[in-house]
Amino acid sequence: MKTIDDILKLGDPRLYETCEPITKEELPFVADWVKDLHEAMEDIRLNYGFGRGIAAPQLGIMKRLFYLNLDKPYVIINPELKNLSEEKFEMWDDCMSFPNLLVKVDRHRSLTLHYLDHNWEKKIWKVQDDISELIQHEYDHLDGILCTMRAKDGKSFKWR
Repeated sequence: MKTIDDILKLGDPRLYETCEPITKEELPFVADWVKDLHEAMEDIRLNYGFGRGIAAPQLGIMKRLFYLNLDKPYVIINPELKNLSEEKFEMWDDCMSFPNLLVKVDRHRSLTLHYLDHNWEKKIWKVQDDISELIQHEYDHLDGILCTMRAKDGKSFKWR
C-alpha cells in the first residue's frame, strides 16, 4: 500500500523531469499505477485534510498520467491543455510533495483538457476556476514544474 512516505518530496530530482507519454501497450499498467496514486492521496487526505489530485511522477512513475478524485475518479492519460483563458486568478496552491507549504500563484481561469481515459478513449473536458487550477497544477508535474517555480514573488510562501 502506498502512503505519504512514498510521495517524492521537494528537492527530489525526479520531480523536475519531463515525463514520457504512455503508449497503448502500457495501458495494462495504468490500473496498478492509479491504485497506487489513489492510496497515496487518501493517506494525504487522512493526515493533512487536502488532496483532490496527484500526478504519477510524485510516486516516481515518470509517465504522463494524473489521477483526480472529485465527484468521481478521473484517470487522465497523456493530457493536453488547450484554450487557456487570458483571464487569470490568484490563489494559494498546495502540493503533496511539500504538504505544509502554500505558494501564491496565478492560474488560468478556464481551459479545455484533451486526454485519454483508462479505456484509451479520447475525452474533452472544459473546466474553470478551482478545477482549472487543479488540472494546471497536476499537468505542471508532468513537465517537471512545481508551484514553487510559479510563485508570484519571493513573498508568496507561507506555512499551512
